[in-house]
Amino acid sequence: MATTTEQPSVTIRIPTPLRSYTNNQSIVEVNGATVQAALTDLIDTYPALKPHLYHDNGDLRSFVNIYVGDEDIRYLEGPQTALEEDTEVSIVPSIAGG
Repeated sequence: MATTTEQPSVTIRIPTPLRSYTNNQSIVEVNGATVQAALTDLIDTYPALKPHLYHDNGDLRSFVNIYVGDEDIRYLEGPQTALEEDTEVSIVPSIAGG
């Protein structure tokens, strides 16, 4: 497997409800210079995740929150938020209550 210095290695934390789609892994190492690129690498490795993260039109589902460190990407640059080597990205599904 070839590696490139242009795509930093980042960690994606997988929430419990989605782990069945990542062979029960809670942490997955991917490559990507942006959140979008990292998620694309994740989906390339685990294609069954795609319908749980994205609408058919390619937009992230509204109940899927993505964090870079402690920051919600909605308050950063969205999917184009830049990532550095060893950055931690978390997928956090919204929880409805009542």
